[in-house]
Amino acid sequence: MIKATDLRGLTVATVLPFDAAGAIDWAGFDRVLDYCARPDDVAAVFVNGHAGEAASLSEDERSAVIHRARRAIGSGKPLLAGVIPHGVEDAIAQARAAQAAGADCYVIFPPAALGGGAAATSAPAAYVEAVTRAVDLPASVFQYPLVSGFGYATQTLVAIGSLDRVIAIKEGSNAMLAYEQNFRALKASCPDVAVLPSNFDWFLAQLAVGGDGILSGLASLAPHWLADLWKAAEAADLAAMRRASDRLHPIVRAIYGPAPTISMHTRIKIGLCALGVIENAAPRLPLVPATPETETAVRDVVRASGLRA
Repeated sequence: MIKATDLRGLTVATVLPFDAAGAIDWAGFDRVLDYCARPDDVAAVFVNGHAGEAASLSEDERSAVIHRARRAIGSGKPLLAGVIPHGVEDAIAQARAAQAAGADCYVIFPPAALGGGAAATSAPAAYVEAVTRAVDLPASVFQYPLVSGFGYATQTLVAIGSLDRVIAIKEGSNAMLAYEQNFRALKASCPDVAVLPSNFDWFLAQLAVGGDGILSGLASLAPHWLADLWKAAEAADLAAMRRASDRLHPIVRAIYGPAPTISMHTRIKIGLCALGVIENAAPRLPLVPATPETETAVRDVVRASGLRA
């Protein structure tokens, strides 16, 4: 079984392309994996997350995505798979299916019942404990932005990180104060749990505070550049971190700046279209395609950036 140290470095959260009819574009997904998952600079691969629009996939499609990714990357890299459940039994079933399909670790999302304030109670730790007790596979926990109402408080993350099979926290609080508080508390109480910063506007700042890697959908589009930022952070080379961040900045703003934020992964796919990696950027409902103006703006930034497939 993989350990937290196996996740040290860049974890790419892969996008999933669809064809014009809305079916999974398997040939396009293979090209995405060749581009962003197989390079040596990438430590691990995360499928069936937000970037992969897993909430729109059937159970069979989620398993097929895991199989396809496992075949592409082989056994040399950890493969993480998202679990986006309605409740405990659903989470257990999804985690077991991910294990059967070839995942090394599942990333457990908060269920809808934990919105509206429940995420600030003891319920999240009880929920994760029930799932991890039933599934013999390492688990990571998906920390949502705090403004969403699904983000966990620091003491909740520490309680979750203290569970036996939890090896990582995908830290997406999207607030630097919360990130630093969570990082310090987790490292003090659960030093063997990997904290993987995933706040898209704060890559440089998060790594300056500390982190065990980067987990990002942006790595689907700019894997080598994010890997450069990580290498500079590991070397504690602030000047190199700034250079890497400066190079990333126009793409970061083009992808994460426009509203609505939830369409960020569609904009990543637009960038991949500009690079010739995939042919169609349209998402599945309930997401909708980007406006022509946004598509033009993203394509222009990517083409001017110097990124090459």
